[in-house]
This record gives sequence, structure tokens and C-alpha cells, in this order.
Amino acid sequence: MVQPVVHSGRRAVSEREQSRARVRHEPDNALAWILLSEDELDAGDARAGEAAARRALALAPGHPEALARLGRAQWMQHRREEAAVSLRAAAANAPHHPGITVWLGHVLEDIGDAEAAADAYARAYALAPGEPQIAAYLLAWRRRLCDWRDLDALAAQVREAVRTGRAMVEPFAFLSEDSTAAEQLQCARIRASTIARSVRPLPPATHARGERLRVGFLSNGFGAHPTGLLTVALFEALRTSDALDTHLFALNRDEESLVAQRLRAAARWHDVAGLAHAQVAQRIRAAGIDVLVDLRGWGGGGAPEVLAMRPAPVQVNWLAYPGTSGAPWIDYVLADDFVLPDALAPHYSERVVRMPRCFQPSDTARGIPPAPSRAECGLPERSAEGGTVFCCFNNSYKLNPRSMRRALAVLREVPGSVLWLLSGPGRADERLRDFARAQDVDPQRLVFMPKQPHAEYMARLQHADLFLDTEPYNAHTTASDALWAGCPVLTRPGETFAARVAGSLNHHLGMASMNVDSDAAFVARAVELGRDTRALAVLREELAVRRRDSGLFDMQGFARDFVEAVRGMALA
Repeated sequence: MVQPVVHSGRRAVSEREQSRARVRHEPDNALAWILLSEDELDAGDARAGEAAARRALALAPGHPEALARLGRAQWMQHRREEAAVSLRAAAANAPHHPGITVWLGHVLEDIGDAEAAADAYARAYALAPGEPQIAAYLLAWRRRLCDWRDLDALAAQVREAVRTGRAMVEPFAFLSEDSTAAEQLQCARIRASTIARSVRPLPPATHARGERLRVGFLSNGFGAHPTGLLTVALFEALRTSDALDTHLFALNRDEESLVAQRLRAAARWHDVAGLAHAQVAQRIRAAGIDVLVDLRGWGGGGAPEVLAMRPAPVQVNWLAYPGTSGAPWIDYVLADDFVLPDALAPHYSERVVRMPRCFQPSDTARGIPPAPSRAECGLPERSAEGGTVFCCFNNSYKLNPRSMRRALAVLREVPGSVLWLLSGPGRADERLRDFARAQDVDPQRLVFMPKQPHAEYMARLQHADLFLDTEPYNAHTTASDALWAGCPVLTRPGETFAARVAGSLNHHLGMASMNVDSDAAFVARAVELGRDTRALAVLREELAVRRRDSGLFDMQGFARDFVEAVRGMALA
């Protein structure tokens, strides 16, 4: 869940101490305890925030603002069902409070009640239709549900609010809009400014750099998560580096997945899950980190407040958030020449450092299990009548009317073909089938794969013939997965970082022919390959050779390039 921001507002850090003093002088003032709870939660201290909220409820039973803070505290401690109970009660006690209704929507997302979450956002928007921040929450969740009602009007409201600086919109969700790089920078800067007002930076770091630079990575994805899957082989390659001492600061709860075990073995592991922001920053400072890499950015579940405290002298935006941080506390962004060309650099708050190969690493140590049968996957058997399997395993929020119309146009021209998709939340699959029907495509030609453990997902990918990408937010980890499994990726690179990642993978793979410049060219290329099994086989053979020889999947080489990039940033 993206970190919610609809509450009573962030106050200066000094007011946390003032709030504590206030409750000492007015211990029977419920409102004072509510404000203290808010301050403690903003500081990342969920336990203290919960204690203050419970004290407020003891003084004022059923107070909706106290229940809302209690729900937020429970959510921060991963007690999702309890949070839902608290926020339902808060919403029932304050039915005309749009902020509390938004909070309820966030928690309903997390417990898997997708359609109820959508209803909550819609109620909040009905209560405050002029509030673009709430419009942004409704828009983002409707995208996830493939519920494209009022999409253009909501998107226009959100983009206008960003352009004029009238509201803070979550930058990650904004990547799914047809926004410009300049608008994305504006969106990120507004978000960063709210963080800057809520934290107190540490004194400047004065690290004495030794022979080996200490490089820290901060993320909530160190496990069976796209971030962990992309980086684990790189960290393993860096383990024997004479130049870097690698530290992972894990915001996520520990898990027993194979990827998590490999990560713990590959680097120095620091469990900082559940700690207040200041405590995390102090842990990083105490470790003497020279370069701190933010492996979450605005993606949700991260800790931008920690970065804003400046625990390290050099701080870097890399990999997890495909855009600019807009934050003065981030010094560099690590990219490559394709994904972030010179024309985009003016729209980045960071200094750009480019890798000589694709900026995105991959887990090249993983094997791919044998594929289950096509029937087990719900796929048609190959025959003279067809059986081509087009796929797009991007998350549902990346699908949109334009990308789906393009994919369905391909199906209409390739008899017997199917489009294999990742199953979405709520009634998303049903809505996509309805959309296909409206485009004169048999809805049964859409095949949905429930989410699988990664190894099983990779095994199934071997049945896919061609990956059809989306815009403006295209395939990132999913593109890398497809290429590793031997499935070519067809993409139309756009004008922003998020729209150029799949294109970068193809470019550095040496398969530029799979990057096209128009929707018409996209459809024509997909149809050509879908109808010509021999041409598709030749393309897949080329992919196998280039995957081996191009350097895209050379993690030892990537590690050497990464070391040079880090040394350059640290010593600049």
C-alpha cells in the first residue's frame, strides 16, 4: 500500500516534543493525545502512536480521530485486520469525513477487499470532489481494478493539480498517467517538500573513507520481491569485492524465502523493520555508510524520511523507483544512456550517472523449472489453426484502454491466438473480458494466471511466445523475467524513464528491432510474428544467443561497472 497522507497534516518535528509536553500538562485532554499520536506516527514510531491513540480512546470512547490513528498504528505494525476494524469504526462514527474514509480504503486494499476499497475511495471523492489528492487515490485504485470509468476526467484533475502545485499526489501512482518528465519532477518535488518539513536532519557525516567504501542499500524489498529478485545476484557478485563493503538495511519483515536467505548471505544484514525513522537513520550513520542507495524511492513501504535525515554523505536513487526523486537529499540517480537520455536529464533533480550497460541487473543464478503442460496453464494446444500465446504479465495498474486496444487488435489479426495476463484484484479480470467483448474479441481468448511463486511463474513463462508491453508504465522486472525465460519483448519506448525500461533491455541486448516507434508498428510487428511460426522461432533463437553474449545478463561485469559508478560518486 502506498503510504497514505490524508490526515490532519504534518507539523514540524519540534512539535512532537511539544505534544509530549502538552499531554504531561493536560493528561485528561483527549485531543492532546490524538495530536501526540499523529506526531509519533509521522516519526515512524507505531508503538508510541498506538499507545497515545488508546489513551485518547480511554478518555473519549469512539472518537473517530483517535480510532483513525489507532488504525494507522496497527497498519504500520502489519496488523491489517485490526486496522480495518478500527478504521471501519472511525468511518462509521464520522461518515462525512473524507480523510478517514480514504484511510479505510488503504487498509481494505491491504486485506484484499479490493472492491470495498474502491467503494471507500469513491465515497471519499463524493464527499470532496474538489480534492485532487483524493481523486488521485480513486484514480490509482481504479487503474488497479481495470475500472476505467471517468478515467480521463480524474486523470485531467490530477495532472492539473500537479502542474499548478495545488496538491500532493503520490509520485509512484503518477507514473501510470500520460504525464511528461517535467510533470513527474513537479510531482516528486511536492512530495519531497512535505517530507522535508517533517524531519530534522542529522549533523553532517564525517566518515573517514578507507580502502573499501561502505555502501548501504535501504529497501523494504529484500526478499521474494522484485527488488530482491533483481539485485540478489549482483550482491553475490559484490561479496568478494575488494572495493566495496556492502550493507543491506531491511525495512521488510524477515522471511524464509530462498531469495532472502541468499541476500542475508551476500551482504551485511541490518534488520531495521519497525524502527522509528530516526532510529533507522542512526543505524545507518553508526555503520559508517559512505554511499547510501535508496532501493525504494516513492514506491511505497519505503522510508523517505530516513533519507531526508541525511545519514550518509552521498545518497543515490536507483532501480526501484523509475523516475526522479525530486528530493534535495538525493545526490545521484543511476541509469543508462537509453533509459535516461540527455533530453531527460533537465527534468531530474539528481546528477545523472550512467552505467555502460542496462541499469537493471537480474538474477542470473536462478534456474527455470520444467514447464507444466499448456492445459494446466489454461492455454490452447498448438495446431494448424493457431495457438500463439501473447502475454503481458505487468501489474493490472499498468494496463489501460490504449495498451489493451493495441493488444486486442493483435488478437483479431492472429487467429487462434490468446493473450495471457496476470490475474488482477477484485473484478479486474471480469472487466478486462468485458472490454475485450466490446472490442469484438472473444473474452475467452484472455487467459489469466493467478500469482505464482517465482520459480513456478518462470516455468510457465516458457509457454509464452511474445510479450506485448504497455505504456506509459512498461515492463521492468517482468521484461527481464520474460527475456531470461526466452520470450522476446515487444515495446514502444516512450518519453519518460518508466516508459523506457523494456526498451533499454532490448537495446542493450542488441535487439533494437523489438523497439518500435508507433502503435501501428507495434501491431504490425506482433501480427507478423504471431502468424509466422518460423520467424518467431528465429527470433527466439536470436534471443538465446544474445542473452548469452550481449553482456545484459553478465552480473560479474555489472558488478565491476557498479563498483566504478559508486567510487565515482563517493569520490567526486
